[in-house]
Amino acid sequence: MQIRSKAFPDGGPIPRRFTCDGEDLSPPLLWSGVPSQARSLVILCDDPDAPGGTWHHWAVYDIPADRTELTEGASHSDALKEARNDFNKIGYGGPCPPPGHGPHHYHFRLLALSVDQLAVAEDPSCRDVERETRKHVIEQATLVGVFERK
Repeated sequence: MQIRSKAFPDGGPIPRRFTCDGEDLSPPLLWSGVPSQARSLVILCDDPDAPGGTWHHWAVYDIPADRTELTEGASHSDALKEARNDFNKIGYGGPCPPPGHGPHHYHFRLLALSVDQLAVAEDPSCRDVERETRKHVIEQATLVGVFERK
């Protein structure tokens, strides 16, 4: 399974428009190679370089297994099931590391699951979605983007 973006290469810089210093749009994501036994997909985005520990930027869940992409700006406009991020907002919250803290690595993870829907509350946090996702993972793929505020 693979996940990629037309906006930045794996390990490359995330363009400003997808960050808190820009338009804070969710980046376009495309994937392939989803296992045939997958019944749904989840996308998680987090920053393990955050000063207080991993910061959760986005969780999209109950994505149909036959879907192959999220378009640019899909968060908030694409009828997605999205969780509350660590900014305490529903949907995507782009990279926004403390100025001068150095480069942060943003992990966009695609997870193929063995269930159609996650058993989460009506207003789950990204952490809730990740916790429930772990119980059902068949396969996962990761795309890493880098962003730094000077």
